[in-house]
Amino acid sequence: MLALVTVGAQTPARTLAQVAGTTVVNPAAVFTDSDRRAKLATAFPAIDKVVAEFMTRTHVPGAAWGIVIDGELAHIGVAGYRDLATKSPVTRDSVFRIASMSKSFAAMSLLALRDEGKLSLDDLVEKHVPELKNLRYPTTDSPRLRVRDVLSHASGFPEDNPWGDQQLDATEDAFSRMMQQGIPFSNPPGVAYEYSNYGFAIVGRIVTNVSGQPYRQYLNEKILKPLGMTSTTLEPREVARDRMALGYRWEDEQWKLEPALADGAFGVMGGMLTSISDLTKYVGALLAAYPPRDGAEGGPIRRSSLREMQQIWRVRPATVTRTAAGTANLNSGGYGFGLGISQSCEFDQVVAHSGGLPGYGSMMRWLPSYGVGVIAFGNVTYTGWGGVVTQAFDLMAKTGGLQARMPQPSTTLVASRDAVSRLIMNWDDKAADDLAAVNLFLDRSKDRRQKEIAGLRAKVGTCTAPTAFDNVENWLRGQWTMKCERGDLNVAITLAPTMPPTVQFLDVRLAEPRPAPATCR
Repeated sequence: MLALVTVGAQTPARTLAQVAGTTVVNPAAVFTDSDRRAKLATAFPAIDKVVAEFMTRTHVPGAAWGIVIDGELAHIGVAGYRDLATKSPVTRDSVFRIASMSKSFAAMSLLALRDEGKLSLDDLVEKHVPELKNLRYPTTDSPRLRVRDVLSHASGFPEDNPWGDQQLDATEDAFSRMMQQGIPFSNPPGVAYEYSNYGFAIVGRIVTNVSGQPYRQYLNEKILKPLGMTSTTLEPREVARDRMALGYRWEDEQWKLEPALADGAFGVMGGMLTSISDLTKYVGALLAAYPPRDGAEGGPIRRSSLREMQQIWRVRPATVTRTAAGTANLNSGGYGFGLGISQSCEFDQVVAHSGGLPGYGSMMRWLPSYGVGVIAFGNVTYTGWGGVVTQAFDLMAKTGGLQARMPQPSTTLVASRDAVSRLIMNWDDKAADDLAAVNLFLDRSKDRRQKEIAGLRAKVGTCTAPTAFDNVENWLRGQWTMKCERGDLNVAITLAPTMPPTVQFLDVRLAEPRPAPATCR
């Protein structure tokens, strides 16, 4: 997809040396469609219909869902009952348990401590959790467990979803005894992805020991209060009865009430309860970490740390799924810090986490480059929202409003574009030397480049200076078109890691129709 990035034609021409003597400005990527949000909103009725059909098909008693755009709750939907016995409906303020979506809150809490200089992600876990000092590792050459390993499901502990679901109310003393008795390994630490609830219970203990506060207190003071998440808690008893969505299972052609487990040592990994409006604030904070930019920080932790959570730190095996039409779709990705990260044919970066417990199923998924997210809660055991959320993004994509931010050129890239364009229109050896990185004329001699460009100019005639880029890949790489008398020239440059950033790659060719984008389907 081409991005027309316009630069004012009246900007005075500057040499690279002049730019080097000033502050280089690296602008943030921007959305270029002023009607984007209105277009996206046209998909909301269809999304609501998809949810209604899903609830009927999978016997979900009650649900709440929301569309987050640029950190705001752009749409909320509710349906069904939060309490079947009293026929109390789900409302926009109903509170659901979100299970494993709780993990990213633990990761954010730990990164807050890291940002405060109180620990390192490369610390050995045993430094902060003494019960693990005598942990027996699976092989003599196994590395000792690091903090980043438990944050990214690289601890080597076995996948433990069925077991972990029933551990929420374990006491801290019982958890300590459990660790002292040892933990079996399915892999050595740091070599493979394997989902571990146990590992995130350990994250909670690290936060408690390093902060000197119980995990839930530190989480509340450092994350929840700053975000204004007043309806979010780890303890079901703290939720008002008229707001609590009770959990059910569908069994023997009827709904059966699931008993609610109280908060305990394993609540860190899956015990959180929240509402759509509260979780919007949290997802909004993670979306607001993009794009990287100058300016004040909004919290609750540093923007760079929020982005760090949303990067792959442990790769998962790629998977192939099939669409309803039968075509194959390759998905690759891994785990960040408390969040799953993937890439699909459609989207460059997908951040998500699901949650499932007896009585509940939830999903949050967002696209950092697009500023859009979807949240969904249900109150039947392991409500599977994945397909519904995928359909929601597909429906928004069909509106034409689901477009990524477009990178903007740095002042250095603009100056380099202008200098290269002048050189193409009127070759000058000194100007060529001024803009060239040390490799440019070693890779292809100056004389050869001059002859090639002269040959192109003979074909196309006089060219005009560009005022826009066709595409800006990043602050140091871009392409543009030069309009000429008998045709156009396509020009592409990449700048070198020098100050000033001179041109290390230059390609000038006759403009040709651009091929259709490649697809992985």
